[in-house]
Amino acid sequence: MTTTMAITLTTALPADHRERLMSEAREVSFEAGARLFEERRRADRFWVIRSGTVTLDARVPGRRAAVIDSVSHGELLGWSWHFPPYRWHLGAEALSPVRAWEFDADTIRAMCAEDPEFGRSISFWVGSVTAQRLHATRTRLLDLYAPYGSGHRV
Repeated sequence: MTTTMAITLTTALPADHRERLMSEAREVSFEAGARLFEERRRADRFWVIRSGTVTLDARVPGRRAAVIDSVSHGELLGWSWHFPPYRWHLGAEALSPVRAWEFDADTIRAMCAEDPEFGRSISFWVGSVTAQRLHATRTRLLDLYAPYGSGHRV
């Protein structure tokens, strides 16, 4: 579903910042069908996907949640932790078994505050992913609701 090249941890952060971030990683796994987070709930962590796929969805009143995008190997899952009021803007569900690195949002925000260069790298990474996801959401909504779709074909 993603319409542009994925922004991965490897391509997004300089090596020293990537190593610093990874020093705080905790390995986790999720079974297929597990809900990782729900829209509007507290965003207190984020993940980098190691294997598997997670779908991002939005609530639609009176209908099933609409799948907006998917996240897979090397990609950031969760950006709401970085922006107040720290509430998830979408929901997320494991489409397949998922292995990931999990990060505590408070810890990483504190690291960003202590080291402005590290913070700038993290902000650029999260901002780039946010922009990409918003574009994917727009395209998906146009495909679902516009008379002729988004008009964008890859």
